[in-house]
Amino acid sequence: MKVNTRREGAALIVEMENAPVNAIGQAMRAGLAEVLDSLPINGVTRVVLTGAGKAFAAGADAREFDGPALDPQLNDVVNRIERSETPWIAAINGVALGGGGELALACRYRIARPGTVLGFPEVNLGIVPGSGATQRLPRLIGMKAALALIPTGQAIKAEEAETLGLIDGISDDPVQVAVHLDEGSLELANPICDLPRPEREDDAIAAAFAVVAKKLPNQIAPHRAVELIAATSERPMAEGLADERQTFLDLRVGDQARALRHMFFAERAAKAPDWLTEAPAPLDQIAVVGGGTMGAGIAYALLNAGKRVVLLETDAAGVVRAQENVEKIIDASLKRGLISEAGAEDRRARITYSADYGEAAACTLAIEAAFESMDVKREVFAKLEAALPAEAILASNTSYLDLDEIAATVSDPSRVVGLHFFAPAHIMKLLEIVRGAASSDRALATGYALGKALRKIPVLAGVCDGFIGNRILARYREAADTVFMDGSTPWEVDEAMVDFGYAMGPYEAQDLSGLDIAHANRRRQDATRDPNRRYIPIADRMVELGKLGRKTGAGWYRYPGGNGKVEDPIVADLALEEAHFAGITRTDYGADEIRGRLVLAMINEACDILNEGIAASARDVDLVTVFGYGFPRWRGGLMHYADSLGVANIVAKLEELAAEDPVVWTPSPLLRECLDKGVTLAEVR
Repeated sequence: MKVNTRREGAALIVEMENAPVNAIGQAMRAGLAEVLDSLPINGVTRVVLTGAGKAFAAGADAREFDGPALDPQLNDVVNRIERSETPWIAAINGVALGGGGELALACRYRIARPGTVLGFPEVNLGIVPGSGATQRLPRLIGMKAALALIPTGQAIKAEEAETLGLIDGISDDPVQVAVHLDEGSLELANPICDLPRPEREDDAIAAAFAVVAKKLPNQIAPHRAVELIAATSERPMAEGLADERQTFLDLRVGDQARALRHMFFAERAAKAPDWLTEAPAPLDQIAVVGGGTMGAGIAYALLNAGKRVVLLETDAAGVVRAQENVEKIIDASLKRGLISEAGAEDRRARITYSADYGEAAACTLAIEAAFESMDVKREVFAKLEAALPAEAILASNTSYLDLDEIAATVSDPSRVVGLHFFAPAHIMKLLEIVRGAASSDRALATGYALGKALRKIPVLAGVCDGFIGNRILARYREAADTVFMDGSTPWEVDEAMVDFGYAMGPYEAQDLSGLDIAHANRRRQDATRDPNRRYIPIADRMVELGKLGRKTGAGWYRYPGGNGKVEDPIVADLALEEAHFAGITRTDYGADEIRGRLVLAMINEACDILNEGIAASARDVDLVTVFGYGFPRWRGGLMHYADSLGVANIVAKLEELAAEDPVVWTPSPLLRECLDKGVTLAEVR
């Protein structure tokens, strides 16, 4: 990490270098301060600030945030650049995000390469900009435009930035433009701190508060960002800068910022493990078996990544349905402006639909996304083995079924790996890579290579019913059903979990996916279910009544006319009936008790998953729960949140609940181990 300088005529070129993205750490700030100390330099009329490699600067080094703020602090460096007698010009390349954007705002003039990305994404780390962006940006581009960027963390490209006035120009060689910029342009470019306060825009302020309440509920930083920007019309720059800096320092040490930093680093670390050195199979042409909702989504994700796809179905009617499903996604992407007409045609040209497995003879990877039946999957894998090259990797998208049993279908089970996508597969970022007993390193490497190509978050999982995510989900739903039967309603459960931070509760979510799917899974488990484990039959009665969710107009809620959900008293009565049949005296559970039981159930199950080696680390569980199942990111994922509660508190509460039902509430051996060793869940694995 360093700051390089060189003279070019009357310009001093200052280059920030900290590969790969020029994060602004203490050493870089010190280097910039040394340059400032050296000014003025005889014959130097300007300082051109740029970044080495592919980035200007992608923000502060977040690794410093867990300790005290280190001098020189970025806000001091930024303020000195802005007030420097020798004017600074930002020659922006690649990305200028967060602190990088604030350095650019400190300069008198800003020139960017085409396609450069600029923004202030600090709210995504639970903080606000700490070096002047909330005060300078509204003075530069107006309050409304600033409110559209900072509180949501939205980034924009240079072309839009120029239209807004955030940058002054675009050039393929911004450094040379800065070096040769005429003196008159520099003299006319006032420091932003000398610009007048922006006019207050009450409608824009109200709209910004509404946006952050909807898109980033329960998060503190976005709300505070709106307040800081709104206040720029009413107070001097110095006062606003001081308030912004104190807000930044206060938020930086808060629970939400710590949780969001944890997720930031967990996401960055989600990649193939060091021990996996085998080369993956080529990924140019990939077969997908099954053209339903999941298979079509997988196929489209592959098309987005530039792959050629063969989408296989069982018969001609299935082929037609598969093509219709993919076309629906293409049409939706066109309407949302995500792809152009040319992009749509390119995707159509790279996919083949067929009922003939021979069409996939050149594919080096096949992803089975057929009906969740072991018999169906055995048949599919037998056909794939016969049609594809012997070195091709065969993957299953199964959500629950035994991957080892599927792998036993083929003569070389080392070719088989689980690739568990999440619906909609072209949008959801999580990819569980399931390692079977015989899965080769080549098969696993192929899974990771595919995840990278699709820009997914890969998490390695072992074989068990539901792997990591669906196993935790099953326990979550079981706990919800027990609370419902013993003293609540679906809407009370849902409201409690939405208040916790989920986008929707377990019952509304099940209405979306369909109650028949969970019903089929329960029937699959009938033969192996622990007879001592309590079984809640309410969902089975729902299916008998034809209440399958949104697709039938009624599930846990009613959906009259296809509009919003309404509570259904028939559903509440089912719980009363079943409690009566079971001889249960119902309890009136409050929201805190509901949340506590459901979250503790998930934590305990996740600890068993870790203890059994199904998940490799607490961090992996956090990635799965956040990116696959809607656990609030600002709480840091399930295991990070568990550590915030404290292992001792979790064990004590589980022991209380175990008095009711020791089968489901006995604390996991992993929790006991953590308690005995005095370590956190993050430390034990």
